[in-house]
Amino acid sequence: MTEDYLTIIWKTQEWPRDPVSTTEIASILSVTPSSVSANLKKLAREGLIDYEPYGRIDLTPAGREIAVTVVRRHRVLETYLVECLGLSWDEVHGEADALEHAVSDLVLNRMDDLLGNPAFDPHGDPIPRADGTVERVDATRLTEAQTDSRVLVVRISDREPTILRYLEARAISIGTRLRVESRDVEAGSLSVRRASAADGCEEPVDVATGAARAVWVSVDSPG
Repeated sequence: MTEDYLTIIWKTQEWPRDPVSTTEIASILSVTPSSVSANLKKLAREGLIDYEPYGRIDLTPAGREIAVTVVRRHRVLETYLVECLGLSWDEVHGEADALEHAVSDLVLNRMDDLLGNPAFDPHGDPIPRADGTVERVDATRLTEAQTDSRVLVVRISDREPTILRYLEARAISIGTRLRVESRDVEAGSLSVRRASAADGCEEPVDVATGAARAVWVSVDSPG
């Protein structure tokens, strides 16, 4: 329970967004908000979070250390499962969840070395280093990108495997270059042009707003 709560709080603060709420944590863990509140109070008493009911939830240094350790395990495992075992990016989240508490530091570090110590996992999330440092990325949601801007996909949330499959079917993944064309609020979609990796030609693609919110982009600087 402790590690689950701490990693959820850490992940929600990793990318720019509103502070995490008890309701959101309850939704992620499929428990009641009252249960979340009780557990948050317990974590606060243990010195792992700073928390006041209805206030902001923040990790203490001790809580952050635990969260970063678990996140590192999870993301190294996800990367290993994709790169070495050939699993697809929509399959690995649950598998890594099952493995992250069982793998020793020795095995995890050997996996990391075998992979070449990658800075990011298959979904574009930074992999914390063994010393706890984390590479930060300046990015925003695709839904917030300006019209006619050229952007580079740098991260896709792995919370919903169906969204990963939806985007993969539209050839949108980490490293894809897009140009934002327009938004259709009534239809709930975003029109973009996707640059072909082969020749750079642009192809029109419509992306549902819900899926576009899972995509994080940075300003593209070709070449």
